[in-house]
Amino acid sequence: MVTKAVIFDLWGTLVENGVHSPIKQVKDILNIRLPFSEYVIRMENAMMTKEFSSLRDAFIAVGREFGIECPDFILDELVGIWNKSWMLAEPYTETIQVLEDLQNKYQLILVSNTDHFSASKVIEKYHLEQYFNHVLLSCKTGLLKMNPECLLGVVEDLNLTIDECVMVGDSMQSDIKAAEAIGMRAILIDRRNSRDYSPRVQDLRDLEL
Repeated sequence: MVTKAVIFDLWGTLVENGVHSPIKQVKDILNIRLPFSEYVIRMENAMMTKEFSSLRDAFIAVGREFGIECPDFILDELVGIWNKSWMLAEPYTETIQVLEDLQNKYQLILVSNTDHFSASKVIEKYHLEQYFNHVLLSCKTGLLKMNPECLLGVVEDLNLTIDECVMVGDSMQSDIKAAEAIGMRAILIDRRNSRDYSPRVQDLRDLEL
């Protein structure tokens, strides 16, 4: 089947976080003792499926999800890390050139699990929206990528079949498994060349291969 659409993740795929693994840092700060695969789904569902009025309110919701009442100094720390992450975030060196090349051959869709504040500001700052036919943020759609309705909805809106689409992302849980769950092909971005999955690439420039 000929590929007609490429669905991209944002964080860790097209854009590098300004701080290392902010979601993992939240887990550590709140001392949440759960397997990461379980934690991340609950955390993102609590924080990234609605439009909160402030990051502080978003982290209060995260605390509630795990039965934690966050004191003010913890909330301040969480908000500080999160703001630093998006403020210092920037596209990987090859991102813009690859998107420019691919948009002439495929429909490009951006799908991101994200809060109401960070992704939209980074997308605007670097004018990334110009490369995509559609930009879908979980805080606006109410759907995480792990929800089959999310990627199936993308396929339906494009009037394509699942076989004509491919998912590209760096997260096994949020990107690769989400695609595989609906029978969609997936390519793992493994910049550290440390994970056992195929197909995978270390650099976006290798996608065409």
